[in-house]
Amino acid sequence: MQWVGRAELVAAVADAGALGVLTALTQPTPEALAREITRCRELTDKPFGVNLTILPSINPPPYDEYRQVIIESGVQVVETAGFNPEEHLPEFRAHGVKVLHKRTSVRHAVKAEKIGVDAVSIDGFECAGHPVRTTFPVWSSSPP
Repeated sequence: MQWVGRAELVAAVADAGALGVLTALTQPTPEALAREITRCRELTDKPFGVNLTILPSINPPPYDEYRQVIIESGVQVVETAGFNPEEHLPEFRAHGVKVLHKRTSVRHAVKAEKIGVDAVSIDGFECAGHPVRTTFPVWSSSPP
């Protein structure tokens, strides 16, 4: 939820009993993300996650720095989307961060499971016009 996944909404979702997710790249810098995580913690004492969407770009954002902010802030769940998150997994895993990877096809979900994400979410056509025509439930490669 780019641009609306900010502290106020995420805290309200968390307080309602669901997992609210901040959108990292809504914040213009890793430092701004750190401030938004702090602000979210001021608004709720419930767990929440951070989305890190990995997209192609001529001038990509500093993904490693965003990842470090997520880890250093103590966030325990990160949702990745877009490209393959494999390069980020060792660092997240080393710090106990669970990775939920969002995909739009079964083929890509199977690949995500193979590389070792903790859970996969398959988003269908109903979710912002992604190409899959059916919404699939979230499934986990390792049951809770």
